[in-house]
Amino acid sequence: MTALLIGNVGAVGDPEAMAEYRERVGSTLALYGGWFVIRNGNFDVLEGAWQPDHLSVMGFPSAEQARRWYHSPEYREIVPLRAQTHMDLILLEGQAV
Repeated sequence: MTALLIGNVGAVGDPEAMAEYRERVGSTLALYGGWFVIRNGNFDVLEGAWQPDHLSVMGFPSAEQARRWYHSPEYREIVPLRAQTHMDLILLEGQAV
């Protein structure tokens, strides 16, 4: 089953560290079969009260691969770069159609 990670980056605490995180995160995704489906995409809230700031969608062949990436030493190494930045990350798994 295909898995998507939906990320919302909120207030950035350290712009320089966050820029380095953004530069390095793509190569960590690739190691675990992941890719950016949409990065820094434009959005329009059609219903509800959710007001995200900066959305990205990452794809993986499975939720297990996404979890392996999330807990991987390669990704864990760069996580401190976003320590002062608010981030929401949601894993969604389902049948691709």
